[in-house]
Amino acid sequence: MAEYQVGQINERLKESDLYILTEFFKMLGNPARIRILLLLMEQDANVSDLAEQLGMTQSAVSHQLNLLKLNKLVRGCRVGKMVFYALVDEHVQMVIEKGTEHICGR
Repeated sequence: MAEYQVGQINERLKESDLYILTEFFKMLGNPARIRILLLLMEQDANVSDLAEQLGMTQSAVSHQLNLLKLNKLVRGCRVGKMVFYALVDEHVQMVIEKGTEHICGR
């Protein structure tokens, strides 16, 4: 059964899709970005709040958020002069939760 499913996935994915999928997982290959995503799983936040909670500079957080945004993992919503960031959808949270379950053996 698993081989059949893998075959179906391989048939559906074009070469460009494989590149996008690889980039998606690269985004998860940085501890700072994972920490940002974990915080955004709890609540939407702006750059200064994230920087304070992470002990990072606002510039460093902004850089990581831009990468996450470019790769469609987070979105920004302007409220007045501030931009609040949130996960794009529940799929991002699900990937983080499943990865956590996998490494914690749950």
